[in-house]
Amino acid sequence: MAKIEVSMAGNLWKLLKQEGDEVQAGEEVAILESMKMEIPVEAESGGAIKAVLKAEGEFVDEGEALFELE
Repeated sequence: MAKIEVSMAGNLWKLLKQEGDEVQAGEEVAILESMKMEIPVEAESGGAIKAVLKAEGEFVDEGEALFELE
C-alpha cells in the first residue's frame, strides 16, 4: 500500500486533498508550516486517497505518513 509521507518535521497547516480524491505524482496534497515557512507536500505516486492519517494542526515528524493511497 502506497503512502504519502512528509520529508521534514512541522505542523500540518492545511490538507489540500481528502479521502476519495485522485492524485497525480508531483501534485501538492498538503502544506506544512515549519520555522514560519510554508512547505508543500507532494505525492510521489498517483492514485486514489484511501485514508487521511493526520488532521490539520497536528505535528508530524520527518517520514510520517499523511495519506494512504490505493
